[in-house]
Amino acid sequence: MTKEDAIGYIENYGWSTTRLGLERTRELLQRVGDPQKKLKFIHVAGSNGKGSTCAMLARILELSGYKVGMYISPYIEEFCERIQINGEYIDGDSLARITEYVMGEAEQMEDHPSQFELVTAIGMIYFLEQKVDIVVLEVGMGGALDSTNAIDAPEVAVITNIGLEHTEYLGNTLEEIASTKAGIIKTGCHAVCYDGAPVVTEVIKKVCKEKDVPLRCVDFSRLTPVSESLDGQKFLWDGKKYDLALLGEHQLHNVATVLNVIEALKERGWKVTAKAIKEGLKTVKWPARLEILGRKPLFILDGGHNPQCAEALANSLDKLLGGRKATFLLGVLADKDYPTMMDMMMPYAAEFVCLTPDSGRALPAKDLAEWFRNRGAKAEAADDFVSGIKIAERRPERTAS
Repeated sequence: MTKEDAIGYIENYGWSTTRLGLERTRELLQRVGDPQKKLKFIHVAGSNGKGSTCAMLARILELSGYKVGMYISPYIEEFCERIQINGEYIDGDSLARITEYVMGEAEQMEDHPSQFELVTAIGMIYFLEQKVDIVVLEVGMGGALDSTNAIDAPEVAVITNIGLEHTEYLGNTLEEIASTKAGIIKTGCHAVCYDGAPVVTEVIKKVCKEKDVPLRCVDFSRLTPVSESLDGQKFLWDGKKYDLALLGEHQLHNVATVLNVIEALKERGWKVTAKAIKEGLKTVKWPARLEILGRKPLFILDGGHNPQCAEALANSLDKLLGGRKATFLLGVLADKDYPTMMDMMMPYAAEFVCLTPDSGRALPAKDLAEWFRNRGAKAEAADDFVSGIKIAERRPERTAS
């Protein structure tokens, strides 16, 4: 089996909605020796900020001298980035070898595992083989019934910002969604909760009390913003100055969450140095989150996909664009709340160039462009290479986002 064969096999099995639960994941992991039971984890759930939070934690722990696995979903640029150790993606040979082994077990199961369940098992085996010290584990969707929740109690269970998302699976209210995400909190761990909507915080507090789990609710008053530019941000935490490579006010909330997780880890005996925290935050990278791809012209890449992300992007554009209008090159999925998101973007737009994402759930570019035009915005569909060239030849003072 080659790397390409492995990815083809994995992607042949879409996410299963026929029967939500952990039964398939647990059976598959048991068949391959329950590697997750020999690993330590930081488990991260939430609606927004999970990936950035994972990236910051992994970088800080790596600089503290640990061998750190990171498991994320979905990938941005390349399939293998879903499974990383100290920033290095799983190599193609290892992916192929482990996938072939997992496939042999999965094919014997009466209820075949989904893509995400297969990748979860592959990641656990790889992390154990490579003898990582800890895995920063991002929840795929929800919490309680997510495949990653087949682990035992993590070192720290982290709940980032929660908003209304995947309501057909997770619940129709913030309380219901919070309850689902709080399913990663288990007796024996510590917990950290982004202090967002009060109803969410109350749900997390209740679960922690029931399970006798020490909880840290992030106190944002400990953080003071200092400055922000295209080169990053400066802030004070408990009066001490830090640099953060990631842009956007929302990342200051995420970094406050990260610093609380570090405090919880220290309480559990993990050695994290002040130097590693400073250097980790200063050098962390996380693609497609207000990522600056070019300066002349300014080109910003952002993968926000829900109203909370759009609101964070709008707040950042206020500062980063300095009143200039941007050309938006974008595509959306039809099942997302794109009207709410696009309404937030329109005040910052000179025009919209619409694309069709490579997904069966995509909203066609021509339909998105028509939606914009019906609201009085300048928009065009650009689904072919010729239109792509037209985009590249636009005036250099334009800003693309």
